[in-house]
Parts: sequence; structure tokens; C-alpha cells
Amino acid sequence: MTRTFLLAATATIALPLSAQAQTKVEWWHAMGGELGTKLEEIVAGYNASQDEYEVVPVYKGTYPETMTGAIAAFRAGQQPHIVQVYEVGTGTMMAAEGAIYPVYQLMEDAGAEFNPDDYLSAVVGYYTDTDGNMLSMPFNSSTPIVYYNKDVFEKAGLDPEKAPETWAEVEEFSKKIMESGAASCGFTSGWVSWVQLENFSAWHNQPIGTLENGFGGISSELTVNGPVQVKHWENMKRWQDEGIFRYGGPVGGDDAAPMFYAQDCAMYMNSSASRAGVVANATDFEVGYGMLPYYDDVEGAPQNSIIGGATLWVLAGHEDEEYKGVADFFTYLSSAEVQADWHQFSGYLPITEAAFELGKSQGYYDKNPGTDVSIRQITLNAPTENSKGLRFGNYVQVRSVIDEEFEALMSGDKSAQEALDALVERGNALIRDFEDSNS
Repeated sequence: MTRTFLLAATATIALPLSAQAQTKVEWWHAMGGELGTKLEEIVAGYNASQDEYEVVPVYKGTYPETMTGAIAAFRAGQQPHIVQVYEVGTGTMMAAEGAIYPVYQLMEDAGAEFNPDDYLSAVVGYYTDTDGNMLSMPFNSSTPIVYYNKDVFEKAGLDPEKAPETWAEVEEFSKKIMESGAASCGFTSGWVSWVQLENFSAWHNQPIGTLENGFGGISSELTVNGPVQVKHWENMKRWQDEGIFRYGGPVGGDDAAPMFYAQDCAMYMNSSASRAGVVANATDFEVGYGMLPYYDDVEGAPQNSIIGGATLWVLAGHEDEEYKGVADFFTYLSSAEVQADWHQFSGYLPITEAAFELGKSQGYYDKNPGTDVSIRQITLNAPTENSKGLRFGNYVQVRSVIDEEFEALMSGDKSAQEALDALVERGNALIRDFEDSNS
């Protein structure tokens, strides 16, 4: 097999070696916009780098739509070889015995070069079983960070090179910004469930649930109604009432980014992988990057943030030769060159140590201050049982419950304690349903 790597700063380019590959591999994914275009460039680079396989990327909509569609396709015997599933679908995919081809087994069967130790531990730990075997292939792993408007900070008399470190500073900075007229709102947030509850809990070393946040078994229960989480949600409601915080909507919080781009809100908390969109849209001001804020009176904070994004699962039911193509593609996808390029373009974490080191040797982080914030934040401390991630059944539905209860809080229908208590009760009922179906 002949392979050629030719990488540009924002694109993967290779000269075609054959008109058409012999064996096709279908990849269903959930990436639109700039990220979807980049994904297709990576696939085109792979297809042109060798002459045995052709990967066919197929955009299937949102993460929930892509996962639901793949499950339905498997039942109908029309499944793709690879499906991109977001991190909260991990428990569901793990329980689908007979439907998945574990990556560690795939790579071994295909005789492909594969060493789990090459991958960032904070990333790979999310997708391994209790025996340490990698079940899926990390591709686009992210963690939430703070984006802020340096121009607004300067207008408000703040240091444009200093992001707020604590929640007290978020409030203080926001008030200065609003009082100065530099912006009408302090901050907004995408993905409230992920950023303002799950990552908030891990960052403060607070348990999200029992049994190591579900890693220890499907009989786990949510515990996010503790005093630290209640305090934060009480503050979120107060900040909304004072105009400091503006709610960006449920699920991904699609209204949050436009408020930041329009310079209405000075700070924006969302995925490190939002960077491509932020850079593309924040054309009238300079963007700064910071770690998530923390409460400095909480012991153990800051700890480490946890990942979001998605991973690639291999579905059973195809021919051996096709799986050799999947394994070969995964080897290419994990290469330092491809991963460093993908990370630098998108803001997703480099999934391997080699990709991170390559970026450093290229001088990327020196030339682009702040772009290593996500890596420094997620590796700030060795993960604890509270901060290595979460793995609950039916968690896609639990996320919807989180959004509903947060909206009840924002509308004044419930207190923070009432909303979080209801969230835990309703969420645990969904987790029990999953347990009953998979015991």
C-alpha cells in the first residue's frame, strides 16, 4: 500500500493515486458547517493517500439523529461501518452487545499498529471498559472553555490579557463591563447541561453520580443536587435577573454564540471545538481564551474538566476486508500529522501525545496564545472518581431533563434546589429504565 501525507495549515491535501478505491467504507457523521467541510477534507486526504480503500462520509444530522439513525439501520441490516456518537451515548453503545465491533479487537484482528498508551489518558479513559480495553476510536474530543472579547474588556478598563479565574471575578468583570457600557451583558453559555452542571461538577471535584459517575455499573444514580451545584444554579438565576447572564436556549444553546458575535455579551462559555466558528464569526474584535471559572471556597477546585464531543464506533455485520479498511483509516486518522492539523483548525483536543508534541514543535501554541487552554485545563490534575467523566444509561434523555429543569429555574417556577431535586428524581427514573432493559 502506498500512502502520502501532504498537510496544509487548515487542510489535508494529497494527490490522487487511483481513480477509485476497491473497498468502500461508509462513515455516518454529525458534523456540519466548517467542521463538516474539514472532515470531508480529511477523508479526501485518506482516500488519495492509498489505493485499496475508499471512505465515504455521510452527514446524518445532529448527534441524536445520527445515533438513532444508526441504531435503526442496524436493526434493518443496513448499518454503516462507522458511526460518530457523542460522548453521552457511550453507555447506550456499550450495552449494545453484538451490534458493535470493539476497536481494540478490530485493530488486533486487522493486524494494525495500535497502542492505547499513545492517546491522551483524559480522552481514552472515557471510552474504555473496566478491563482497560478501548471500545471506540476517539476523534473529536473537546472540553468547555471561556471565550472573551478583548476589545470589550479594554473598553471597560479590564486587562484584555486576563480572563476571569473565579466566578466572583466573572460577576465583578461583568458588572464593570455593563456599567461602562462596553457591552450589555456579562456572559452567556452554550450547552448548559454539559458546561454548567457536568463540567461544573467535575471542575469542583463534586460527584455527578454514584459508582464513579456510572463507570462502576449501570445501577448508578445521579447526585447533582448537592450544595455546590445548588449554589451555582442559584447564582445563575440571580445573574440572569441582574442581566449579567443571558440564557442561550436548551440543548446546545444555539442563541448563545450570536450574542457573543454581536458583542452583546462579553464572555461565552462553550466547547473548545467552537473555536473554528468563533474565529470565523468574531471578525470585528479580538478573542481571548480562558479556563472555566471556579468557586475558590470549594475544596479541591479547580480539578480538571471532562470531555465532550464524539467518538467513532464500528458496527458489526460487514466483511473482513471492509474492516481492514476501517482499521487502516483509523491508523491514518490517529496519525500525528492529521490529528495536529484537525486540532489546530477546530479546537478539538489532539487525541494523541504525538499530535500535541508536533503542535509544540511547529510553534503553533507560541504563535496562537490561548489555544492550549483546553489541553492545560483537562490535564490540570489527575482525574478523580468525580472528574473522569460520566457513563449513565439513557443519558441523552437525561440531558433533556436537565434543560427542562434549568428552564424552570430561569422562569422562576422552581428554586435551584427544587429544580435539581426534580432533575435527580426524573433522571434516575430514566437510568433505572435503562438498567431494567439491560440487566
